[in-house]
Amino acid sequence: MPLFVKLRDGLQLDEGLREKVRARMRTAYSARHVPDKIYRVEAIPCTLTGKKMEVPIRRILTGVPVEKAANRAAMSNVESLEFFLEYAREQRDYRL
Repeated sequence: MPLFVKLRDGLQLDEGLREKVRARMRTAYSARHVPDKIYRVEAIPCTLTGKKMEVPIRRILTGVPVEKAANRAAMSNVESLEFFLEYAREQRDYRL
C-alpha cells in the first residue's frame, strides 16, 4: 500500500523522514496501516471546494479510466492527476 505525501517547502523525503512517518503511523494506528512505500507528490488532487479526491485516485490506481474515475471539471488542480496516472501506468506495466 503506497502513501502519497505533499511536503512543506524545504523538506526532503529521505529515508529518515520515511521511517519517522512509518513509526508515527505504527504508533498512532497499527502495523496494518504502515505503508509499503512513500512517494512525494507536488499536489494532492482536490475538488473546487478543497476536498481531497481520495476515492477517484484509488479508482485510478486500480485501473479505472480517468474519465470514469474523476470529473476534471470539478477539480481545482487538474495537473495534479498526472503523477497518479503515470504511477498507475507504471504499476500496470510492472504487473504484466
